[in-house]
Amino acid sequence: MPRICFTLQVRPDRIEDYRAAHAAVWPDMLRALADAGWRDYQLFLRPDGLLVGTADVADLAAAQAAVAATEVSARWEAAMAPLFVPGTGDGTRKPQLDLVFDLDAQLAAL
Repeated sequence: MPRICFTLQVRPDRIEDYRAAHAAVWPDMLRALADAGWRDYQLFLRPDGLLVGTADVADLAAAQAAVAATEVSARWEAAMAPLFVPGTGDGTRKPQLDLVFDLDAQLAAL
């Protein structure tokens, strides 16, 4: 299953709000993500607000569309939007990073 990596920018003055929201994500949002095919989804946050997310997703476009079609996603995105720096991505636009090194792949190729 393909692994994705993306970045977003949390507003530095809202980092604690972001942490609090993600310490107890709404159960229906968790189920929507899982039902849409998000696996091993993790978020990492730097002190300056740089957020890096990783996940295993077979079909990213389909998974994003499935989550976006849920009522809970609209509520969650509306609640999270004020926490992000404008124009740096949001719940539906996640600027992806290109994979440039994979230890396991290179070791397997030896």
